[in-house]
Amino acid sequence: MPRLGAHLSIAGGLPRAIDRAVASRCEALQIFTKSAGQWRARALPADEIVLFRRRAAEAGITPVVAHNSYLINIAAADPALRAQSLAALEEEYDRAAALGLDALVMHPGSFTTGSEGEGLRLVADGLRHVLRMRPGPGPRLLLEQTAGQGTNLGHRFEHLATILDRVGDTPRVGVCLDTCHLIAAGYDIGSETGYRSTFEAFTRLIGLDRLYLFHLNDSRKPCGSRVDRHEHIGKGCLGPAPFRRLLSDPRFARLPMIIETPKLDTPESRRHDVDPWDRRNLRTLRRLIGKG
Repeated sequence: MPRLGAHLSIAGGLPRAIDRAVASRCEALQIFTKSAGQWRARALPADEIVLFRRRAAEAGITPVVAHNSYLINIAAADPALRAQSLAALEEEYDRAAALGLDALVMHPGSFTTGSEGEGLRLVADGLRHVLRMRPGPGPRLLLEQTAGQGTNLGHRFEHLATILDRVGDTPRVGVCLDTCHLIAAGYDIGSETGYRSTFEAFTRLIGLDRLYLFHLNDSRKPCGSRVDRHEHIGKGCLGPAPFRRLLSDPRFARLPMIIETPKLDTPESRRHDVDPWDRRNLRTLRRLIGKG
């Protein structure tokens, strides 16, 4: 069965995310290793790293992945922004490696004032640079398929295929698919025929061997809107059917599936380890595969 989990807060220290994962009945986990909206990051104390790794191992939560900062844009045409983004990506990678994480999820970026083709080249060059400077084993870099707002790259499978081809045949770079982003980008996974054709296209252009992670989110916006607005499982434009298909699809039985659905986010809810909406969304998914 797929391992289900959630993106959880690191407030109070990184090990607290493990406590929240256990309390929320997560089998997998995604975190930020720093504030997603800031360039600067506090140093990770050695004792916090040791405690995080120990608690994750003891809890049996795997995989544990990180999502990098939303500020990073290695596709940027502006040289200064791209240099700052590359440095931040390297720092994020090193933090994930120190914590023993399995993967670092990243958006490919936006080509801003440049061109789509040049943006794709810059992304691939940036990934090759990070891997070249860190030749040993470490977290896998996962390109997240995007909704396609503005000049965002990665909403078409062809974009991801181009980047992967330029990076070369390495298991250190893979793909994360987000169900909300898929429908927003025009992949109609809500219908049975659309679901089938979507993964036929993915298999043909990229290959299922490059797929390592799903983000499970419903969408507030309809197919082809190119607007990224997450909704609770089964409560948006997707409904429950595509989630049932994904959870029961034998091709994805061994892949982790992590929710990034809205949180309750009230002063009262922030005092507790378990967000009631996370609990409800995970319960909904488990019921769809009879694990509830």
